[in-house]
Amino acid sequence: MKSKTILPSIMLAAMATTAQAGGILTNTNQSIDFLRNPARDAAIALDGVYSNPAGVAFMPEGFHLALNWQYAHQTRTVRSTNPLFMTGLKNEGKDTKTFEGIADAPFIPSVQAAYNRGNWSYQFNFSLPGGGGVCEFDKGLGSFEGAVGMIGQLLGAKGYDVNGYMRGRQYYFGFQLGAAYKINQHWSVYGGLRALYGNASYKARLSNIQVLQGNADGTTTVTNFDTYLNDKVYDLRKYLETQAKMGAALSAEQLARGEASLELLNRLQHYSNGVNLMSNQEGFGLAPIIGVDYKVGNFNFAAKYEFNTQMKMKNRSTLEHPLQLPSSMGNVPAINNINKFADDTDVDEDMPAMLAVGAQWSALSNLRLNLGYHHYYDKNAKWFGNSQDKLSHGSDEYLGGVEWDVTDRVTISAGGQITRYGLTDEYMNDLSFVVNSYSTGFGVKYRVSDVVSLSAAYFQTNYTDYDKVTTNTNPLNGSSYETRDNFTRTNRVIGLGCQIDF
Repeated sequence: MKSKTILPSIMLAAMATTAQAGGILTNTNQSIDFLRNPARDAAIALDGVYSNPAGVAFMPEGFHLALNWQYAHQTRTVRSTNPLFMTGLKNEGKDTKTFEGIADAPFIPSVQAAYNRGNWSYQFNFSLPGGGGVCEFDKGLGSFEGAVGMIGQLLGAKGYDVNGYMRGRQYYFGFQLGAAYKINQHWSVYGGLRALYGNASYKARLSNIQVLQGNADGTTTVTNFDTYLNDKVYDLRKYLETQAKMGAALSAEQLARGEASLELLNRLQHYSNGVNLMSNQEGFGLAPIIGVDYKVGNFNFAAKYEFNTQMKMKNRSTLEHPLQLPSSMGNVPAINNINKFADDTDVDEDMPAMLAVGAQWSALSNLRLNLGYHHYYDKNAKWFGNSQDKLSHGSDEYLGGVEWDVTDRVTISAGGQITRYGLTDEYMNDLSFVVNSYSTGFGVKYRVSDVVSLSAAYFQTNYTDYDKVTTNTNPLNGSSYETRDNFTRTNRVIGLGCQIDF
């Protein structure tokens, strides 16, 4: 019956118009010192304005300024297997396709400044605690293409074709002010406030949608989807009119569902020539930050807690409020997901609270060993669609590193970081994803003079793969079929920095 095929097509078309980016975005690489040794949580240095602000109080008196520049290149790769791909006109009968997004952040700046006088340290930090670049999928995503393929199948087409595209840009600018107080030679404390300004834009496009139509004489024809859809609207309307004239051919419930499907199908015609979504988002949030540092002998211990930053991103979008299904047809997530980009709406995008603890041991006068641990309270934050509830636990990071003063002017360092997220199949999707990883970094600091120091570093993250298998039901015949997605990423960063002390 036609009314049974129209409704799922509307749901999937709505999914195809959805673009999503975001996720677990906290950045800790706020300095070149971090790139060459990520375990900075108990280090006594100027980059501690971000990583160990209480410890900065133990630096020499005077004004200290650091300017940092980083360049990051990332890839995000999804290898999708879907039997619907076999009907794609350009897929050569294959059911597996690779979709790769390229993310470049050519200019990631940060500034740390501190003025130490007496027992007080007055501090400022500017950085990008989240986002920081542009990611582009020039061939779209598997979820986009699979949705188009299902729509064609449900409407009786023998194949499909579509050009997909997605681009997301996110910059979350952080401005942090605070002060540390040195209680005595062992203890210092810190209190501060960070203002977070979020600016993001998203573009998604599905164009040149075509279907392979079977003809009565056994031949096939490639037809524009708009024309094909108009024919289906006409056929359904005539079918309902004929059944209504016959009286008892359809029950009242069946007739009502058919009329509702026709109404939604008419709305769908707005997208029949494809989708061209553009959305700009802005948001603002504030969060307190506290810290403590304890020095004893050759050891230094420190802790920092960043409170949850509550932030809502305001949408300015070409997408009007999404289609609403009648309550009798149930709640359809594909429809709800569009709300993230609906015009004049507010989207939850909190920066989760974070606890960082660290230890530093000065094993020799010129050799320092570092350890650190970070925990992100992801599940206590609030994100669109309550996606934080889909995680099994908050994120954890384990860090270690070493610094060696080769001479009075040259310091070399290296370190690593292990990151573990609370990932679940329910949380993972190809629109926005993270995977577990381990990172290594190394670099050098050169003291040009007693006033000026230069730093250079390289940092690389190696990601594991995450495999997700989804069991789907074909609405045409109720049979089950599987789709598979393999997620992975790459990340490489280089950085240069300059520090001035006077």
